[in-house]
Amino acid sequence: MEPVAQPTVDPDGLLADAMESVTVAKGAEVSVAVLDVDSGESATYGDGSFDTASIVKVDILATLLLRAQDEGRALTSTEKAYATAMIENSDNASTSALWETIGRAEGLAAANERFGLRSTEGGDGMLWGLTQTTAEDQLTLLQQVFGDDSALSKASRTYLQGLMARIAVDQRWGVSAAADGSKWALKNGWLPRSTTGLWDINSIGRVTVDGRDYLVAALSNGNATKAEGVSLVEAAAKVAVSVFATA
Repeated sequence: MEPVAQPTVDPDGLLADAMESVTVAKGAEVSVAVLDVDSGESATYGDGSFDTASIVKVDILATLLLRAQDEGRALTSTEKAYATAMIENSDNASTSALWETIGRAEGLAAANERFGLRSTEGGDGMLWGLTQTTAEDQLTLLQQVFGDDSALSKASRTYLQGLMARIAVDQRWGVSAAADGSKWALKNGWLPRSTTGLWDINSIGRVTVDGRDYLVAALSNGNATKAEGVSLVEAAAKVAVSVFATA
């Protein structure tokens, strides 16, 4: 008797079907990527590049930590102060200082090549918030921050994870909507574009649901208001996690 072929599961297809339940306002765009840490399975919905806004701050700190590793040193007290303000409070002046330290877009690109990011391009000059990226690349970055197979040392990963788990109270939205209670570590980005008046709203991080960890990146643009964008990325994150959490 011939063995019965088992149907293959298409995570991307499942996510695309699930995303049909998410309302996307006219003119807005959303892309989301998710990784089930335990199984190693991932899924991505949407394509194209998005402005990073402040989620690039995770990439900037990862780059700084990698440079410090290469130089065989710890971060200076000043760098640590900037890093804390940049991640926990999303402080822009601290970010600009560290953007200069890493060598701006060129330095980011050199680190991203080692991290495995293939579709991220740093913003011109000091415009780090206009760095272009994809949800898939942000998922790759999250694997560098939260995974063991990383160019970052365990100490560097632990440090960055700790900052992402202590985000300021008024910034605890986004992918955390998919988590059980406070079991999350994240960084959000929000930027009203002066040319259109529309909002870029992004969220990346790790969430824990029923004892399982998921890495999630939700990116959006063209939102009429910040609140609409927050609702969109939260809905996308919850749907993305549900594809694996309910499997």
